[in-house]
Amino acid sequence: MKKILLATAISCLLAAPSFAQFGGGFEGPSAADQAPMSVKQAVDSWDNTKVVLRGRIVNALGDEKYTFTDGADEVIVEIDDKLWAGRKVSPENTVQIFGEVDKDMFKPTEIEVYSLTIQQ
Repeated sequence: MKKILLATAISCLLAAPSFAQFGGGFEGPSAADQAPMSVKQAVDSWDNTKVVLRGRIVNALGDEKYTFTDGADEVIVEIDDKLWAGRKVSPENTVQIFGEVDKDMFKPTEIEVYSLTIQQ
């Protein structure tokens, strides 16, 4: 019995370092590393294209929709209420949004936002 317990303890100690490698996540390029594109480039992209935009949210349109500008052009962005996470953003703040182009035949192109960061 003691031999079994000793063997189990030793095997657990030898296996412990291998578990340490699973404590992290992906280390490599991410969407945050992608260079922002212009609003015009985003609007001219295909439906469902992943985009990164940097600019300002200038007004609320209601129903989770906002007007976003990069200084040259504007686009409607849809930001789910939960993405705000208690943060306050004003038209003076620069934000970076990660999202997807949403084209509809009978509506203007919009950007569905998946993530939003406030730039310093």
